[in-house]
Amino acid sequence: MAQLSTKDLTTLPVGRLGLIPLKSCSQLGEKVNDWLVQWRKERTQQHTDPFAFDGYQRDNYMISVQTPRFGSGEGKCVVSESVRGDDIYIMVDVCNYSMTYRMGPYTNLMSPDDHFQDLKRVIGAIGGKARRVNVIMPYLYESRQSKRVGRESLDCATALQELTGMGVENIITFDAHDARVQNATPLHGFETVQPSYQFIKALLHHEEGLHIDNDHFMIISPDEGSMSRAIYLANILGVDMGMYYKRLDYSRRVNGRHPIAAYEFLGPKLQGKDMILIDDMISSGDTILKISSLLKERGAGRIYICSTFGLFTDGLEKFDEAHKNGVFDKLLTTNLVYQTPELLQKDYYISCDMSKYIALIIDTLNHDLSVSHLLNPVDRIKRCVSEYMSQYDK
Repeated sequence: MAQLSTKDLTTLPVGRLGLIPLKSCSQLGEKVNDWLVQWRKERTQQHTDPFAFDGYQRDNYMISVQTPRFGSGEGKCVVSESVRGDDIYIMVDVCNYSMTYRMGPYTNLMSPDDHFQDLKRVIGAIGGKARRVNVIMPYLYESRQSKRVGRESLDCATALQELTGMGVENIITFDAHDARVQNATPLHGFETVQPSYQFIKALLHHEEGLHIDNDHFMIISPDEGSMSRAIYLANILGVDMGMYYKRLDYSRRVNGRHPIAAYEFLGPKLQGKDMILIDDMISSGDTILKISSLLKERGAGRIYICSTFGLFTDGLEKFDEAHKNGVFDKLLTTNLVYQTPELLQKDYYISCDMSKYIALIIDTLNHDLSVSHLLNPVDRIKRCVSEYMSQYDK
């Protein structure tokens, strides 16, 4: 199906394709643009209407925008060319903390709030002239604040309603913390994409001698929240899965939270098995490293930590120490959020490139086709594993 998506899209495009990666997402946007340029130059359209396919094959689909700041810190957006009638895809990384702006005599680091405001400025500058506006936000803004407990704000739902209220038709995100937040905008497109195939592909490309079967391999969820990810991957690979349950001490509070009394493992014997420890994000990394060390104590073989978003809010020192002590073997995260040069240089780190996947989704949506076959990569994962295992069956 992926090949059909890149070669044989015969329906009319919704509009002239326009890609707007904000500065926070510029490197990923350039890679996505390169894939789109390559595919559309290779693609031949028979009996094409020159008006419907105007500007279909180009050397660059990116539209330049500027988001300058006044001395007071206030910002604006300027679109450098007309986008009237275009099918626009705006890409933004709200977790890129490497960017700054001046505010009087001070230099401020851009927060997720600042990136989200820049996104809205771009939509405002388009001014409703585009035929369709789509937002690709890999890390969903405020996704960890998706439900109300007590007197709390529902920031993620509010943000989604802001975007759709400004005319956004489709929102594409990856591994949303809670996909049920899409209920805030039930009449608009919302897709949360899993990078399961990219994890498996990257792991098998970099590691040798793995046996992906029930006797030698397992999938582990570090908590209840990642159960669905682990179950999905375990079912495709045909292996066992396990999980850790955090038992809290509700009799006391430490820094406003109930402390963890114990970690309870639920699952079959794992001694000697290699395993994937999968989660949606690594923030400080304390939990994932704790679970990894507990797995090693139980006799686990090689441990591969896979996380969609590597935020590493407390730095990489604890990961360096853990890897040195044999707590885990490899760490895999995607390039959907900002990656520091220091992280990319680590010998234990594997970066999973998502640019081709995003380009596939954009190319398919631009032709107004279903992306359901792209969101369920069962066949691709099985084919990848089969080709890998065939090397050792000879």
